[in-house]
Amino acid sequence: MMVMVMVGEGVGFQDLPEGCIANVVSLTTPRDACSLALVSSTFRSAAESDSVWDRFLPSDYNDIVSQSTSSSCRSKKQLYLSLCENPILVDDGKKSFQLDKAYGKKCYMLSPRMLFIVWGDTPRYWKWTPLPEARFSEVAELVSVCWLEIRGWINTHMLSPDTLYGAYLVFKPSSAGAYGFEYQSIEVSIAVAGVETHKRAVFLDPERGKRLRYQIVPRRVGIFNRTRMVAAAGPPQPPRDNLDDQYPKDRKDGWLEMELGQFFSEGGEDKEVEMGVYEIKGGDWKGGLLVQGIEVRPKQCVHANNTI
Repeated sequence: MMVMVMVGEGVGFQDLPEGCIANVVSLTTPRDACSLALVSSTFRSAAESDSVWDRFLPSDYNDIVSQSTSSSCRSKKQLYLSLCENPILVDDGKKSFQLDKAYGKKCYMLSPRMLFIVWGDTPRYWKWTPLPEARFSEVAELVSVCWLEIRGWINTHMLSPDTLYGAYLVFKPSSAGAYGFEYQSIEVSIAVAGVETHKRAVFLDPERGKRLRYQIVPRRVGIFNRTRMVAAAGPPQPPRDNLDDQYPKDRKDGWLEMELGQFFSEGGEDKEVEMGVYEIKGGDWKGGLLVQGIEVRPKQCVHANNTI
């Protein structure tokens, strides 16, 4: 954002009162504020002031932060950066909250306990496992099912207005390895206020895309359709335009994520967003996944792990 300030002849911008400079800086972005802090000591004092960073924080940040005991910062800038880099648990540990670092947009992750999982309370099919590297106290471990159905909900009033959001299933294979996802596509969908806006088929097997590119031929063996890889045939194939969108992507925290779809948070009227993951038609048995949750974050902003 470019901010133009008219000053009198012979008066430089740096000669303005610090409060005036702070007011101008607060109309930019967090990234701009960090850049302007390098101009001079006066700019640094103004750009790092609480009045500036209070404008970058969500208007309801006090209510959100009060739900967590892990956030204690001396300044609003420190609080902002802490919320970007260290997600806090809210709603009795059922959700996590953080900020997009570039623009201060809200990001949430719904824990597995916040999700509707068919047969989720039946140990034969799913079990709940503590995991040190997980964000929540436990993750949902898929043991073996022939009917996979996971759904989650979030209301738009919790999110930043005028923002395009994406929803992502965050998961990874268990230590024993996943099976049953090599051939079977998974249906993912987004519905806003009961109206389905996005629906498509994806694959939760991250290796499938590599096999398609390099023509590695998998074969099913055993009653659970486990896969054995056989020799590759032919040279590597060029990437397909939409191939990456169908397969999970690596995250910096060591997990995988699969985009379920996107929706626009307008602000004003509160709407319920339903996010779904389904495989209920094939009937094949599948298992070996650890589900950490569903993350909802801005799509048109730099991800919170990036550096200002």
